[in-house]
Formats: sequence, structure tokens, C-alpha cells
Amino acid sequence: MANRDWTIAKNDLVYEIENLGFPADLGEKVARQLGSEKAMRRMIAYLHYVKPRKAELIVDEMLAICSDIENWKKKKAVEEANAKYNELL
Repeated sequence: MANRDWTIAKNDLVYEIENLGFPADLGEKVARQLGSEKAMRRMIAYLHYVKPRKAELIVDEMLAICSDIENWKKKKAVEEANAKYNELL
């Protein structure tokens, strides 16, 4: 089920990018880099509402989404480490 949802999100992302006049290959690479269905849906929303005219803007948003995800993961790791440290005290 999850794999099917990921494939649907990837196909939707590629469609949105092609719809803006960019090659499908760009969509495939962006989807691969984003990785998760949630990240791809976030990118689709950006594409749908902003309608960027340059590939650089698409890549910039992809990098921003990846950065947000990485920051969230780091925050959760720090919170978990703090919780374990507090248990030791």
C-alpha cells in the first residue's frame, strides 16, 4: 500500500513538472531526491500554486524541503537524547 502511494505521488509530481513545460526526467530526479510521499505532495502543492517558470526555482524548493526534513530529524534526535538523559538523572 505504501509503495503504491509513493508511486502515485511520484507520478503526480512528474505530471505537474511536465505540465509546467519541463522534462519528465526533472520530475523523476526531484522525486528520487525528495524520497517520501509527504515531501512529494508538498512539492506538488508548491508547483500547483506558484507555477515556477525556471527549473532553478523547482530545484531550490526541493532543496528547501529536504533541508526542512533534515532539520526535523535532527530536532527529534536531540529531543530523544534529552529524554534519555533526563531519565538517567
